[in-house]
Amino acid sequence: MSSQMTARINAIATAVPDCDFEQDYRHWAMRRLEGRREAKLYARMAERSGIEHRWSVLDEEDAKLDEGEGFYAAEPPSTAERMAIYAREAPELALAAIAKLGKVDKITHIVVASCTGFVAPGIDQIIARRLGLAGSVERVLVGFMGCYAAVTALRTARHIVRSEADARVLVVTVELSSLHHQDHDEIEPLLAGAQFGDGAAAAIVSGEGPGLELGEGLSATLEDSDGLITWHIGDTGFHMHLSGEVPGRIRDALLTPEVRARIAGDALPEAFAVHAGGRSILDAVESGLGLAPDALDHSRAVLRDFGNMSSSTLMFVLERTLRDQPRDGVALAFGPGLAMEGFRFGWSG
Repeated sequence: MSSQMTARINAIATAVPDCDFEQDYRHWAMRRLEGRREAKLYARMAERSGIEHRWSVLDEEDAKLDEGEGFYAAEPPSTAERMAIYAREAPELALAAIAKLGKVDKITHIVVASCTGFVAPGIDQIIARRLGLAGSVERVLVGFMGCYAAVTALRTARHIVRSEADARVLVVTVELSSLHHQDHDEIEPLLAGAQFGDGAAAAIVSGEGPGLELGEGLSATLEDSDGLITWHIGDTGFHMHLSGEVPGRIRDALLTPEVRARIAGDALPEAFAVHAGGRSILDAVESGLGLAPDALDHSRAVLRDFGNMSSSTLMFVLERTLRDQPRDGVALAFGPGLAMEGFRFGWSG
């Protein structure tokens, strides 16, 4: 890579909550469609989703969607009620991921991405104080960018390290998607809701030691696509729209010579770390770039075990990729816009 000052991910750690709500959601969705022809379609698509587990910060009783005394059992909780849980639980999950990094010292900057909640003082400041970081540590908070926010956080860390040789950046992503469950009875939003779960990740980015070197950034926005993925703050949480057109539009974009050349250059890299937004999105990337069947194994494993955790998902994929120490690679994520954000990477010993 470049002969200039380089930045590399030295370590990544991840954490999820204890409550696996995937089967509860499936049963709830089937009850919403009961007696309609869409029920069989939903059951078939759920089985083909590639998702076996999704995790929530809610406890087992609260995670039940229409039984007992759970958080969602009666009237839809207000946005204020959901944000109260976010303010309590998001720092705890983030700190659980950070703890798995081991000793975290000499931190000069902290970059936090979190798109599923708001609190002030910000979660960046809460984490910094809980870790006992010096008040002089510089903080950046990336919010509401959705699934590609981890790319922005890591690229921000790269810019910091390349401009300050002694910088040691703590990058954190934490998403509590399960707090934004919505009571739908149409199949498209039910399928969109079937993708998302909670998770957090933490990484150390510096200019020293072995790790995945962060290279050139990659960005692209599709024309006439701004309505395909949208996210609005309502009175009962954050309301997401995820169009069924998204996978096809991604595949078509990746098939265009200019986008393919931007990503792959003259030859495909050794590794791809792709945001596990859903099985159909991973299939679209595999098809659009002409990848080998096993090229996205890490992404598919993360999808299977955790679902789509918004910005944290790519970090989970990169955690597995880092262990492989690939010679070169490309990280990609897709989100509102419809936009693609990514970067090149390669192992640096």
